[in-house]
Amino acid sequence: MRTRSVVVVLYDGVQSLDVTGPLEVFAGAGAAAGQPGAYRVTLAAAGGGPVRSCSGLRVLPDADLAAVGPVHTLLVPGGEGTDAPDPALVARIRELADRAERVASVCTGAFLLAEAGLLAGRRATTHWAYCDALARRFPDVEVDPDPIHVRDGHVATSAGVTAGIDLALALVEEDLGRDAALLIARHLVVFLRRPGNQAQFSTQLAAQVAARHPLREVQRWIAEHPEEDLSVEALARRSALSPRHFARAFAAEVGVTPGRYVDGVRLEAARRRLEDTGDGIEEIARACGYGTPEAMRRAFVRTLAAPPAEYRRRFHPSPPGGN
Repeated sequence: MRTRSVVVVLYDGVQSLDVTGPLEVFAGAGAAAGQPGAYRVTLAAAGGGPVRSCSGLRVLPDADLAAVGPVHTLLVPGGEGTDAPDPALVARIRELADRAERVASVCTGAFLLAEAGLLAGRRATTHWAYCDALARRFPDVEVDPDPIHVRDGHVATSAGVTAGIDLALALVEEDLGRDAALLIARHLVVFLRRPGNQAQFSTQLAAQVAARHPLREVQRWIAEHPEEDLSVEALARRSALSPRHFARAFAAEVGVTPGRYVDGVRLEAARRRLEDTGDGIEEIARACGYGTPEAMRRAFVRTLAAPPAEYRRRFHPSPPGGN
C-alpha cells in the first residue's frame, strides 16, 4: 500500500480552519478506505517552533519546514500571515513544490503560491474577497473569482475555509476513489462533494438585498416560488412598477438583472432537491420552474458542466431510489 506524504505549511497568522479542515479529511480518509496508512500528514513550520493562528490559537508543528523530506502533497493554508510573508518561507515553499507531486492552497494561501511563482500562467482562485487583490498583485495569474476550487495541472487552489475541505475531498477521491471520499465526507457530516466550479456563494448571498421594500419582497417571492411565472412582467406586477422601471430598479439595487437572479435561484433550488430528495428529474424540473427536463439539463450543463442525472449521481449522499 502506498503512503502519501501530506505536508501542511504553518506560519504565524495562519487561519486555523484552513489547516484543520483538510487535516481531518486526510487523517480520516485512509481508515475510511480500509487503508489506515494511506496518508502521513505533517504540520511543518520554519524552525519547527509553535506558531499562533490569526485567531490566537497556538499550534505546535510536527517538524521544521527545512527538514521536511519527500512530499506527495504540499498544502499551503491562508491567513493574515500571507499579507507580508517571510521571503525565506516563500523560498522554502518553492523548493518543496518543485519536488512535490501536487501543490494545493486554501483561501489566501494562493498568495504564497503566487509569491513563489507557482501560479504564473495558471488559472487559480482564492476567497472571493481577495480575488481582485490577487489579480492586481500577480497579473500573470488568471484569477477566477467564482469556483470553490480550481485545478490547473498539478497545482490546485481553493476559496475560503470550507472550500479547503471540498478540495481535500476531491484529492482523496483522486487517490483512493469515490467511495473513500464519500465515507469520510459522511463522517464529517458534509456532502461529497461540492463541484469545484460551484459558485463560492449562493445567488442570495452574491446579490445585494434591495433597498426598497417592494423589491425585497420580490426577492423573497422568487426564492419561495421558483415554479411560478417569474418573467419581468409578472414580477413587475408584484412590485407595482412598470416592467421597464422594475427591470432598471432591480438591476440597480440587487446588482444583477431579474433574469440572471431568477436563473440562479432556480438552479440552486434544483441542486438542493437533487442532493436532498429522491424526486424524479421531471418532477424537479417542474417544481423549480424549468418546465421540462431538457431546459433544466441545459442550465446545469451551462453552469455546472454536468447534467442533472450526473450531478445527482455524484453529490447525492445516498443512492436515489429509482432515478
